[in-house]
Amino acid sequence: MSPVSATYWGITGYAIFWVLFGVAFVLFARRVYLLIRLVRLGQNENRFGSMFYRIISMLAITFSQWCTLKSVSRKDLAGIFHAVMLWGFGLFAIGYFILIGLWGGFGLSIPFAGSAFERVYLSILDIAGLLVIVAVMATVIKRYIVKPERLEREETTKEKVIMALLFTVMFGLMVLYYGMEGFGYAANNIQVSWPPVGGALASLLTGTGISLATLLVIYKAIWWSNYVILLVALVYTPHSKHLHPVFSPANVLFKALGPKVVIEPIPLEESESFGVSKIPDFTWKQLLDLLACTWCGRCHANCPATISGKSLSPREVILNLKGHLLEAGPGLLPGKAAASPEGKSKAMIGDVVTEEEIWACTTCGACQEVCPVNIEHIRKIIDLRRNLVLSQSKMPESAQLMLRNMQSRGHPWAGVQSLRLRGDWISDLDLKILAEGDTADTLFWVGCTGALVERNVGVTLSLTRVLKAAGVDFAVLGDAETCCGDPARRAGYEFQFQMMAEQNIETFKSHNIKEIVTSCPHCYNTIKNEYPQYGGDFKVVHYTQLIADLIGQGKLKLTNELNSVLTYHDPCYLGRYSNVYLEPRRILHAIPEAKLAEMERSRNKGFCCGGGGGLMWIEEQPGTTKINQIRTEDVLKTGADTVVTACPYCLQMFEESIEHQNIKDSLKARDLVELVEAAMKQS
Repeated sequence: MSPVSATYWGITGYAIFWVLFGVAFVLFARRVYLLIRLVRLGQNENRFGSMFYRIISMLAITFSQWCTLKSVSRKDLAGIFHAVMLWGFGLFAIGYFILIGLWGGFGLSIPFAGSAFERVYLSILDIAGLLVIVAVMATVIKRYIVKPERLEREETTKEKVIMALLFTVMFGLMVLYYGMEGFGYAANNIQVSWPPVGGALASLLTGTGISLATLLVIYKAIWWSNYVILLVALVYTPHSKHLHPVFSPANVLFKALGPKVVIEPIPLEESESFGVSKIPDFTWKQLLDLLACTWCGRCHANCPATISGKSLSPREVILNLKGHLLEAGPGLLPGKAAASPEGKSKAMIGDVVTEEEIWACTTCGACQEVCPVNIEHIRKIIDLRRNLVLSQSKMPESAQLMLRNMQSRGHPWAGVQSLRLRGDWISDLDLKILAEGDTADTLFWVGCTGALVERNVGVTLSLTRVLKAAGVDFAVLGDAETCCGDPARRAGYEFQFQMMAEQNIETFKSHNIKEIVTSCPHCYNTIKNEYPQYGGDFKVVHYTQLIADLIGQGKLKLTNELNSVLTYHDPCYLGRYSNVYLEPRRILHAIPEAKLAEMERSRNKGFCCGGGGGLMWIEEQPGTTKINQIRTEDVLKTGADTVVTACPYCLQMFEESIEHQNIKDSLKARDLVELVEAAMKQS
């Protein structure tokens, strides 16, 4: 007999069931509708292309739990616990839909009742419930006893009580399910071996001598308790800080399908304000990001700025913006004209997110790489920088100097580098320098650092000699080359970036360029992924990709032994941004007697050198550890005698750190192409 078919205090159970459900659903839907309206305060953004692929991808990622399992390591098994809980509750959701919804609410008979299929399914639920209980207990131990660094956060007493209640409810639902199962069998005098937990409990209860009538009363009480707790959880979820069960699947659905880090252009001539300083300045996807956050802290634990003691924590940026949205957002909704305008009590820049936080980001992408729900942190920080620079004219003095150099000299460098000309490195080399009217299929884009900084000029010369030895036909622009604009865009000065991008695209097209080879990953990312926003569609390859192909084709033969222990540092803009991990390692493995010792933080988990996001020229926050020194410690742990990279910024940051730590005798920093040249048989 279904508990819903009984009568309570003269009221049919069906009436109680549906009234409770109706109240809960209205409260749930009303809150979710409000949150959706808050998201819609943002600017339009087209994230609706390839919808079939998006749906399939979202379902695959959500149900496989790859979003959390991808971050599992020997030190952190939380992703496994989360996956077990989701899979377990997913199975229970199906069971509850059948037992409570169809059988209870609609009074429908279950066609497979008493069948072998029912026994198998209920047995699976019993086992799943035990696994969920273990996962919940493991999560509690992990959170409150082990306390990993990513979960270290000041919690209010209210937050602690809520978390305790949450874990208690999750644990309690499993216990109540077993009680519902066992008392149900016992009340109906049914003896079963499977499901194991429910069957064992029923057998135990039958032997206690409790009357069937009493067992039935207890069974009904447990059944209704289960139902009420589920409804309370349904209502509570969108009112709590744990919004991600509702919004994270949508955030995965609308993730960026192209480059991992998307920076949208600003229509400078049409905009009245630049960047973001108010909630409606964000796009709807950026606001959806805020509601999707799981509070997992993975971005916090992997951010080089956070690890080095800077004021920036990507987790806190997202959570503070989320709090601001929930606090100020309702007053911005249509029909809320009487409410206080945003910014009257809290300014987004200054109160919600500080300027120190905004300028500490290296844009390395570590936060986005580990985020289980595809939150796009970097774009928000860049948009906040844009407002500071373009609308408020606020920036660090070192950033001002860099931007002035880009305006007046066409590159960000000051000092000795500013006295050089871009074409000086060519000197007497037999290279084709494109003049007006000349054309070339392949252009070697040298980049500012490769052309102007003495240490990196040596790398440029090595690359030139390697390409010529392999018979690659290419040309250079010489003095006609200018900056790609990456430092300006990352520093928030979109006007300078757009001007440089349009100028370079025009130059490429005037010379009929088909393919561009770069040595700088920042140039590579900018020309490949951002110039298409302005009509600049060119084939762009990083030199590591080209050299790996040349070695594979037998056009480059590496025969000289190096007898060295190497460790490879993945440049953020080559690795995480562009997914180029294999080619540099293929090259290293092709060098005779070169042993590769990988750092613990390598490939997509690599740690930034500290030079990205304009911080090659912008001074790091005083009183904190330098990021490049932390990365050098990673290198030293491998026992390598040479750290190899494929980025001019990374090379400079390592050389500075090695000099600062006075370890030049035991550790060298080399660009990969320098090793390639050394391993080539010299004629």
